[in-house]
Amino acid sequence: MNANLRRNWLLQGIASVGECGLFFVAVLGALPKSLRYWRETCRQVWFVGAMSLVIVMTCGLFVGMVLALQLYYTLSIFGGTAALGTVVALSLFRELGPVVTALLVAGRAGTAVTAEIGLMRATDQLDAMGMMAVDPLAYVASPRFLAGVIAMPLLACVFNAMGIFGGHLVGVTWLGLDNGTFWGNMTSTVSLQRDILDGLYKSIVFGGVVSLIAVFQGYTAPPTSEGVAYSTTRTVVFSSIVILAFDFVMTAFMT
Repeated sequence: MNANLRRNWLLQGIASVGECGLFFVAVLGALPKSLRYWRETCRQVWFVGAMSLVIVMTCGLFVGMVLALQLYYTLSIFGGTAALGTVVALSLFRELGPVVTALLVAGRAGTAVTAEIGLMRATDQLDAMGMMAVDPLAYVASPRFLAGVIAMPLLACVFNAMGIFGGHLVGVTWLGLDNGTFWGNMTSTVSLQRDILDGLYKSIVFGGVVSLIAVFQGYTAPPTSEGVAYSTTRTVVFSSIVILAFDFVMTAFMT
């Protein structure tokens, strides 16, 4: 019995991955038609990006402060506190900025997108669009997918900036590290191509992944209140797992 259940779960998982892949192809095919709904795309960019600024800036500030505090005492063991700015910047640009930003957006905007589309499905709004000759993929799915791809790297840049500011606040203002040393070592070591752009590439991929999962879960949600709630929960769980898995794969290829 347990073997049959495990086999059924495995088959359902493979089927879900296949459905998501086909949905991704359909969304990409609807992107040209979605350009006529550019106002909807701008509205979604505002919703995903601007409405997430507060939580991204706040978390970025505290992540940078904690990172600087922990690294300062670790580097002091080896007499390397002068490299604090470099280590903070590299940690943020390469890993923490894209990953933490994607997790925050998945928890705030991804769940909202899933719930919104799921309610459209439950109240037959998507079917009504089809009856009025409006492609729901072009009007609903594609703008939200595109908005996530656009907003995620911008939010990651804001997160990185606030994280570096938090690291400077702790390292220079609180712990007394020399200001010139903090910035000089950072600017001479951090590479635009190898560090900053690699992090931006990650954030673009994470934006597409989070948006695709959120839109897919909402679009395929069962038309009940319980189904919408279950799909919203799966958005957070699947997004978190896929973000960390993709982060490992992309880091392995980039290094």
